[in-house]
Amino acid sequence: MLAALAVLVVLGALGAWALNRASDSTDQLTRHSSPALITAVQLDGALVGQETGVRGYALTGSTDFLQPYTQGRSDAAAGTERLRALLTGDGPALADLDALLARIATWQQDVAEPVAASPAGAPVPIATTRAEAGKAEFDAVRAASSTLRARLEASRGHAASDLADAEAFSHWVFGTIGATLLLLSGAVFVGLRGITLPLDVLSRDVRRVAAGDFEHPVGGRTGPADLVQLAAHVEGMRRRLAEQLALAERTRERLDEQAADLRRSNTELEQFAYVASHDLQEPLRKVASFCQLLQRRYAAQLDDRANQYIGFAVDGANRMQTLINDLLAFSRVGRLHRQYVPVDLDEVFAATRDALAIPVAETGAQITADPLPTLPGDATQLGMLLQNLLSNALKFRSPDRSPRIDVTARRTGAHWELAFTDNGIGIDPEFAERIFVIFQRLHTREEYPGNGIGLAMCKKITEFHGGTIRVDTVHTGGTRVVLTLAAEAAQPAAPEAEDAPQENAPQGAAPQEAAADGPDRGGLPRSRPAAPVGTSG
Repeated sequence: MLAALAVLVVLGALGAWALNRASDSTDQLTRHSSPALITAVQLDGALVGQETGVRGYALTGSTDFLQPYTQGRSDAAAGTERLRALLTGDGPALADLDALLARIATWQQDVAEPVAASPAGAPVPIATTRAEAGKAEFDAVRAASSTLRARLEASRGHAASDLADAEAFSHWVFGTIGATLLLLSGAVFVGLRGITLPLDVLSRDVRRVAAGDFEHPVGGRTGPADLVQLAAHVEGMRRRLAEQLALAERTRERLDEQAADLRRSNTELEQFAYVASHDLQEPLRKVASFCQLLQRRYAAQLDDRANQYIGFAVDGANRMQTLINDLLAFSRVGRLHRQYVPVDLDEVFAATRDALAIPVAETGAQITADPLPTLPGDATQLGMLLQNLLSNALKFRSPDRSPRIDVTARRTGAHWELAFTDNGIGIDPEFAERIFVIFQRLHTREEYPGNGIGLAMCKKITEFHGGTIRVDTVHTGGTRVVLTLAAEAAQPAAPEAEDAPQENAPQGAAPQEAAADGPDRGGLPRSRPAAPVGTSG
């Protein structure tokens, strides 16, 4: 194979050289030799025209004969310039041209110019007296022109011969290349038969595996070593694929089982939500109602401690009912409301501020907001989000100054970033993540009431709308909660049907309410007791 490649390289180089030689010979013949010979013949014709015109004028004195002479001189001058350009680099030919021009100049000076300068109207006497000398000088011109043409014809013949030799050599080289390629093609065809047959076997086995028969072994144990090695690699790949498919099938079966368990668990949770929404709240209402009835009817017979115990029972029942409602609201985020519609946050913000008008007036709070965007989402849930954040800022206000809440909005790529900044008690950075976990409290209920669900619900609503929520731990002098919401609607999951017991819920069930109480923070250790901790989001 290497020897054949070397032969082809040598023949290719010879072919390139032959083509270059033929191109040079063609260029010499068509661009120099032939045009030079043609120009020399034209120059000779121009000289004959001059001699004819001079001789006719000398015999008749008619000025009509001077026109061929004048035209001949002009043609001779142009031909001389063109011929000199074509003969550039050819010293002997240029020397012959110079000799011809010298002869022409002598003839024109001695004969042509004096005759042409004689008066018209009668035969020119000077032509008779110089007839023999003029003939001899023009014969010398003819002889010099013949010498130049002979040299140019020889040059053209040499160029034609070189071209013929180059063409013959090119034919020989390319014929040899063709024969070599035919021989190599035959050798390659014979060699490929030893490859194509094992390759057909390998291809047939691979097609069977590709069609889904992953248990079919891939052959290729005969043939060239490279093909046998390739078949071994393909067989190894088939085995690994078969193992992975078997593992994927087992995994899918386990996932199906887990999905079935998850569906069953979701069904049980929905049943629990129904029970929590109706059956569990009914005893709580009875406890609270009968405790209050007991207090009213037997108030005169009860001492202060008994009344205090009854108050504790009523308060516990009410707080349990509020906690149940908040848990239901938290569980239904992203499950009950799933339809995206354009929501004008300015309108939602205005409605939320109106709903909080009483605590705003009581605390003397100042609330400012940038123009808010219109976003795709669920208006109810976004209202709950804004209400929780604003109410938290009001709840965790600083005792020594009136609350101030600033809401800013800016576009960041595919999201809108909303920031809620207040001048409240702030939050220790170590609790910046934990406040978004349900039931996490940093204060006791006596300090700040609530169930610790508010910010957890904010996080769930924000994530349902394709965004994030965080506390800006760099901000000082209060709390800054930053959340992002998707600027364009993502496709929400298909809505789930409300569980059957909800459809048949008894009248008088407790209504769903937003958990606007914020996170309670009791029970968590403080690493820096001197610094006040809290949140407004």
